[in-house]
Amino acid sequence: MKIQWALVPIAAAVLLAGCQRDKTAAFEEIRPVRTIVAGRSAGSVGASYSGEVVARHESQLGFRSPGKIAVRLVDVGAIVKRGQPLMRLSPEQEALQVVAASAGVDAAKSRVAQARVDLQRTEQLLARQFASRAELDQQKLVLDQAEAQLRQAQAQREAVENLRGYTVLTSDRDGVVTAIAAEVGQVVSAGQPVVTVAADGEREVAISIPESRVDELRQAKNLQVGVWALPGRTWTGTLRELAPATDSITRTYAARVTIQNPDATALRLGMTATVGVNDLEGHSAIRVPLTAIIDHDGRRQVWVVDPKTSRVALRDVTLGSAQDDTVLVASGLIGGEAVVTAGVHMLEPGQRVEAAPDKSAQAASASLGGAQ
Repeated sequence: MKIQWALVPIAAAVLLAGCQRDKTAAFEEIRPVRTIVAGRSAGSVGASYSGEVVARHESQLGFRSPGKIAVRLVDVGAIVKRGQPLMRLSPEQEALQVVAASAGVDAAKSRVAQARVDLQRTEQLLARQFASRAELDQQKLVLDQAEAQLRQAQAQREAVENLRGYTVLTSDRDGVVTAIAAEVGQVVSAGQPVVTVAADGEREVAISIPESRVDELRQAKNLQVGVWALPGRTWTGTLRELAPATDSITRTYAARVTIQNPDATALRLGMTATVGVNDLEGHSAIRVPLTAIIDHDGRRQVWVVDPKTSRVALRDVTLGSAQDDTVLVASGLIGGEAVVTAGVHMLEPGQRVEAAPDKSAQAASASLGGAQ
């Protein structure tokens, strides 16, 4: 009888421990997590880049000879034609050089004339046996040298005259003056850029691309260009140029997007433009935070919450490109599903969860076009 009473506390302790285990198990069965409602968007990211409208071709013009600027004939914004004078250098130095070169040509002509007279006189003396054949050959050599010196002097004069022509800077194309880097009275060197002329015709948008978006932009099939001054109007653009290396300061890649069928009256140089990318992946897709992705044996998975039972299940997904702290889900989700974004490594298949919306992730995904 005493033994039976002794077993009562032990049985009570075992029963109490079992109850506690049941309560603990029941408590751990429902795990709090954060979720995001993954919304499907037409296209993928809907990324946009700010840039500036620029000309497809632009020339930085400079004088081909050094000198002092005497006259400036255009202002910034002036429309110019091919061959139109833009600036002039002081011509005094070049004029003196032309005079000196002309004098050299006259002197060479005199030497040629004298050599021809001497040759003719020697030929007459040779006919009368008063001169030798060697003297005649010597006079022919003198004439040849004089004629060569004349050709040299004439070439030098032409070169100097060309230099005088270089004192006038002309436009190499039809376009508009976008910058002037020198003023009257300034001494410039040969080749120093003084006037910038943007060609008429093609227009582009110069933008900068972060490292994480280079591949996406290369694969883009549809680019839309808009300008801040003309809301509602868009033009189709194509990627023409992408720098092979980043800028040393901004660490971004410079790119040029050509505008198809630009309106020259509407798209003015220097306008603030936006390049929008609507279909980087070429189909409808979803973006979710990187924290939602589980990498298991080479398979990419996410936890999807059943709205009826509040239980989670793993879903295989195919990922696309990443941007910032989100990643593109190309397939595996249909949109409108609750995806776990925090606590993914503490869940088991079929486990019940208590979902709290991840507002920060939801806002970030919505801003990228990945959440509705």
